[in-house]
Amino acid sequence: MDLPVIWFGVIVVAWVLFFVLEGFDFGVGMIVGLARRPLPERDAAVRTIAPTWDGNEVWLVAAIGLMFAIFPEWYAAMLSGLYLPMVLILLGLAARGVALEFRGKYHGEGEERWKQRCDQVMAASSLLVVALWGASFAVLAEGLAINADGEVMGSGWSRSLSPLLTWPAAAGAAGAVAMAVLMGALFLSLRTTGPLRQWSRPLAIRTAGVLAAGALVVSALTGQVVIVLITLPALLAMLAAYFRREGLAFAGGALIIALATTLALAWHAPTLLPSTLDPAWSVTMEKAVVSDFAIELVSWAGLFILPAVFAYQAFSYWIFRRRISSDRVATPA
Repeated sequence: MDLPVIWFGVIVVAWVLFFVLEGFDFGVGMIVGLARRPLPERDAAVRTIAPTWDGNEVWLVAAIGLMFAIFPEWYAAMLSGLYLPMVLILLGLAARGVALEFRGKYHGEGEERWKQRCDQVMAASSLLVVALWGASFAVLAEGLAINADGEVMGSGWSRSLSPLLTWPAAAGAAGAVAMAVLMGALFLSLRTTGPLRQWSRPLAIRTAGVLAAGALVVSALTGQVVIVLITLPALLAMLAAYFRREGLAFAGGALIIALATTLALAWHAPTLLPSTLDPAWSVTMEKAVVSDFAIELVSWAGLFILPAVFAYQAFSYWIFRRRISSDRVATPA
């Protein structure tokens, strides 16, 4: 196996880690802002992701950075062809971060109302980011209008928006939102105690069932039998949550995202990004890869940096592994 293939696998793993780890962050954000739970439960939910959410975004930087370093033509076509959704995703990530950080900065009269507004911003931004990522990856699996020069055809807003106004993009957005809600519910049932834990489990069971049914419908409509594979971890997550096997259920949810992400990126491998105008104009691994010297240089750097990032994240999750209580604390009379 040569270095380009290995690095393509590393890039896929980086995207999988980003969507799994940020998946439950986004899911918790949507649940906190949309589920209308009592304030103690919302506070507990936010505390489950507060220590690690910003560290999870390192995998987005790694995925995008490695695409630029190893396959610059793939990076250029993806980000230029989907320029507007990528900008909206960055704005959504910024809004989510501000809502999380500023949520606990105000104390005194009106504190609950302030937190409610921050929760609403967090939910709206999380929903926007997840839906756009899902639609964008569905578009990437279908391909873009790439010409013989490797440029994405189109002008103005239609260049980035028209690929998103298709039914595969809509299905991708809906599937991504469902996956994030599932991961958020599973993470809360895994990391909290009290009423929030009890409430999260039925939500996870229902969402996993919706995902399993949705995968079957999409498979039947498209004729792509491989999509049926997503139903297996969805059923695993649903059954494990029903029998209160929370760790196994979370693993099933993570496997759903891993399968969906891998299918979207590797559907046409070794073609990285198909051209909808002419298959000969597609961005392939062979045409997009950098020089041998550059890929060897990146390989030596990655040999030291990537294990350090893995170790840091594993350590941080180990430190913050204990459950958080969502019970209402009685105030003294």
